[in-house]
Amino acid sequence: MPIYHLLAAAPDVSSYDLTPGRLWSLVAIVLGLAGVVLGGLALARANGRRRAAVALAAGLAGAVVGGLVVAAAEGGPGTGYGIVGGYIALVVGLVGVALGGLALARSRRSAMSR
Repeated sequence: MPIYHLLAAAPDVSSYDLTPGRLWSLVAIVLGLAGVVLGGLALARANGRRRAAVALAAGLAGAVVGGLVVAAAEGGPGTGYGIVGGYIALVVGLVGVALGGLALARSRRSAMSR
């Protein structure tokens, strides 16, 4: 069974139901937000190398899951496939990747200058 069947939802759902696509997009958004928060905290602190690596991983996971949700969606907004949340997760996840990468590069520079 391909993975996109786990991400796609049945098209005859109410606009208030929590479908599998919407659930996966929420999971992806939470992962992306964790990456953004941890990346911001790692940038704020001088020695946040581990936090930066976790932010990078969480942001990447959020972006990948969001991309899978978008790829598996068979309808537009309001159809229950979670496409709007998937796009949000893509953006938030990429921001988390950027912040985590910046913090990781900064921690490497500060470690080399010691």
